[in-house]
Amino acid sequence: MFDIGFSELIVIALVALIVIGPERLPRVARTLGALLGRAQRYVNDVKADIQREVDLDELKDIKSTFQDAATSVEQSVNQAGQDFQAAGESLNQSVSGTAEDQAEPAAQEQLAVSETPAASPQLDLGLESKPVADPAAASKV
Repeated sequence: MFDIGFSELIVIALVALIVIGPERLPRVARTLGALLGRAQRYVNDVKADIQREVDLDELKDIKSTFQDAATSVEQSVNQAGQDFQAAGESLNQSVSGTAEDQAEPAAQEQLAVSETPAASPQLDLGLESKPVADPAAASKV
């Protein structure tokens, strides 16, 4: 703060001793020390207040940055949800449209089959069902 060396302090102390006198010098030194202590505490309090304000401003900036990021993420999630919902609705419409298109020919085929009785071809696997007289014997086979 002040550029005062040790030799300059000695000169100031000698001048104070001569001007003030040896009786009042300790009381003046104590008062001067108390005043300097108060001034130093006041300066430290002001520095701490300024530092708190700077930190508070930085925290407000960080808070606003995070709020902006959260808003952006929320908007993108909402947009993606809307896109998925639209795609789901489109898929449901196409599936229901396809089901209706397939249901009409199936109904027409069923009508055609029921109108014309035809022999149903069966695959002959050689597994003919034979009547079993004894159910216990059937379980052994």
